[in-house]
Amino acid sequence: MARAAAKKTKTKADLIDQVAATAGLKKKDAKAAVDAFLSKVEEALKAGNKVQLTGFGTFEVRSRKARTGVKPGTTQKIKIPASKYPAFKPGKALKETVKK
Repeated sequence: MARAAAKKTKTKADLIDQVAATAGLKKKDAKAAVDAFLSKVEEALKAGNKVQLTGFGTFEVRSRKARTGVKPGTTQKIKIPASKYPAFKPGKALKETVKK
């Protein structure tokens, strides 16, 4: 029985190479573009804003309520404070592309 080829995790460097090749840019220019994009998404999320890329998806900040948990290895109850975390919700077009 043949094994499926292992899936490779794409890194930021891989993305920069692909952007450079697709857009016909030098790698340093592609790196600047990717870094600028990521920086602006980070800034928007830090300010509490959403970043919506129609068809691709939405980056947003979500909240977790404070809750009670159990300390691992013991039965001691601990309070876990409320927190915020970044999230990504894929858009319809991205979902359809992945399904194929």
